[in-house]
Formats: sequence, structure tokens, C-alpha cells
Amino acid sequence: TPEQRADFRSEYIGFIFQSFQLVPYLTVLENVTLPMAVTGLKKKIKYEMAMDVIDRVGLADRADRLPDQLSGGEQERVAIARAIVNRPPIILADEPTGNLDTTTAGGVMSLLQSLNRDGHTVIVVTHNPEMEAYSSRMIKVRDGECLPGYS
Repeated sequence: TPEQRADFRSEYIGFIFQSFQLVPYLTVLENVTLPMAVTGLKKKIKYEMAMDVIDRVGLADRADRLPDQLSGGEQERVAIARAIVNRPPIILADEPTGNLDTTTAGGVMSLLQSLNRDGHTVIVVTHNPEMEAYSSRMIKVRDGECLPGYS
């Protein structure tokens, strides 16, 4: 059912969208707590979990800011915090560094590597060959086909 699919996504999958998809009138804290709306957790627990991941992505001092008061890299880190707040075992990232400068992109990829080391499966879709350095396994696809030697 649609409810079962929503519950599955909430529990098992974190999404990092290419265009962040932050709600512009919600603060960093409110954007990060959004995925927990359907969890049934108490407000205090949601707050603690959200602040923990906001701190982990280095934005604890910006928790009360709106998205348009943040840089592109900071918005990306909010999107990552929102994706991991429910501690999903699988994180799907669509071009997570596509809108970022090289230094900020490296920081984002290092954070994703850290999440992978912590036990999360992280699947990144990117057109940037420089991101290969951050992967433990790579699959190259062209025209819907997996290229030999990359699976």
C-alpha cells in the first residue's frame, strides 16, 4: 500500500536530492526534523536526533537559519542531515556535489565516506569522474548498460 511504501522509505532510505529540496520557510532544524514527522517519536527525541546530525554536518550554529541564509555547501549539508536523521541503512545521493565548489564537494564526499564507514550503504549518482576517489565500488553506466570492468 502507499502507507507501507512510505513507512519503508522512512525507515530504510535517506534521499539526498540534487537540488536539495529544502523547504524555504522552515529553519535548518525544522527541515531536518521533517522526515521524523511520521515516526511517532516524542518531540524532545526528534530535537535531540536532529541536533545531533546538524552538529555532525557542522551546522549547529546555523540551526535557526532559513535555507536562503546559507551557502550552497551549507544547504547541501542540511540536505544530508535530513537524509540521515532517521538513521537509514541506505542513502541515495543524486549528484550531491553538482552545485558545489571543489573544496566543499570534497567535504561532502568525505562526510558520505564517513557515513559508509559507520555502516550505511551510500549510493551516489554522479557525472563527475573526480568523485571516483571517494568510492569503494563503482559501476559505470552508458546508455542504460553497465560498462565492462565496472560492476
